[in-house]
Amino acid sequence: MKAGIVGLPNVGKSTLFNCLSNAKAQSANFPFCTIEPNVGVVNVPDPRIAKLEELVKPERVVMATVDIVDIAGLVKGASKGEGLGNQFLGNIRECNAIIHVLRCFDNDNIVHVDGNVNPIRDKETIDIELQLKDLETVEKRLEKTNRSAKTGNKEAIAEKDLLDRIREALLSAKSARTVQPKNQDEEALMEDFQLITTKPVLYVCNVDEGSAATGNAYVDQVREMVKDENAEVIVLAVGTEADITELETYEERQMFLEDLGLTEPGASVLIRAAYKLLKQQTYFTAGVKEVRAWTITIGDTAPQAAGVIHTDFEKGFIRAEVIAYDDYVSFGTEAKVKEAGKLRVEGKEYIVKDGDVMHFRFNV
Repeated sequence: MKAGIVGLPNVGKSTLFNCLSNAKAQSANFPFCTIEPNVGVVNVPDPRIAKLEELVKPERVVMATVDIVDIAGLVKGASKGEGLGNQFLGNIRECNAIIHVLRCFDNDNIVHVDGNVNPIRDKETIDIELQLKDLETVEKRLEKTNRSAKTGNKEAIAEKDLLDRIREALLSAKSARTVQPKNQDEEALMEDFQLITTKPVLYVCNVDEGSAATGNAYVDQVREMVKDENAEVIVLAVGTEADITELETYEERQMFLEDLGLTEPGASVLIRAAYKLLKQQTYFTAGVKEVRAWTITIGDTAPQAAGVIHTDFEKGFIRAEVIAYDDYVSFGTEAKVKEAGKLRVEGKEYIVKDGDVMHFRFNV
C-alpha cells in the first residue's frame, strides 16, 4: 500500500519526502526537480510499541511501515501530456492514496510556477488535470458499455448508470470520489475502474515557521474549500521540519518543537494520517524474541491477520489468542492477563481490532 505525494512544482514535496523517509531525494528551487518517483519506507510512529517494549524487554522491535512516494510536480495541461504529465498520472495511478501538498507561505526567494501564492488555484489546477484524465478513461469505457447495454445486458446497464453519474460529476469539476455507490456491486465497479480521483486524499498545508502551530489565512481558505470533501487537512512547516530532522539529539528536537508550540513533529502526525488514509491498522505480537507491529487492512479477520505473518498461518488457522492492548498494559504480563481471565480465544469470524496483541494456533 503506497501513498503518493503530489502537488505543483516547488511546493515542498521532495523536502517533505526527505523529512518523512530520511532518504535524501533531490530538492531544489526549480520545477521538475523530481522526475523519477522516489519511494521511502517510513516507520509509523506508535507509542504503544514503545510501551510493549518496556514491558516485554524483547531482543528486537519491528515497527509498522508505510510506503511514501515522491512524484514529479504536475502542471496545467498534464492530462494532455504537458510537463511530465503522462508520467505523473501513471505514477499516481499506482498509488492507493494521495497526499496533496499545497504551498501556504510567502517567500520571494522560492519561485512559484504560476508567479504568486494561491493554494486554492493550485488545488484546482491539479484537481482539474486528474478529473480530465478520469473523464478520458470513463468515456472510453462508456463506448464499450453502451454497446452492451443496448443489447439488454443487465450488468452493462447497471455499469452504464454508474459511469454516467461519474461522467456528470467530472464534467461538473467534481472528483469521482463524490459519487456515492448505490450498493456493493457499484463499489466493486468503482474499484475496477481504477480512477485517480476516487483515491482518498489528505491535504498538507505547507506553511512558514511562525504558522506551524496555528495555521494562517491560506490554511483557512483551504479548510473552507475542502469542507465537503470528507478529507483531512494537516498544517506542516515543511522547511522547519527539515531543520528538526538535522538536529542530533532527541532533547534538541524537543526544545525546537516546544519553541514552535508543538508537542511532536508534524511529520509524525502526517505519517499516522497517511496510514489511516490507506485504511491500515496495527496488531501486535509480543514475545522475548521480538515485539512487532503488523499492518493489516481495517476489517480484516483473524485468519487474514495471521496470513500477514505467513500464508501457512492463514491456510491452517485454528484459533487466535487475543489480548486487548489496554489489558496487556494494565496487567503488565501475559501471565497476569491470563490469571485475570482477560485472554480471549477467537475463531475465524473474529474482526481484528486496532492494538490487539495476538498469538495464532494453526496446523498445516
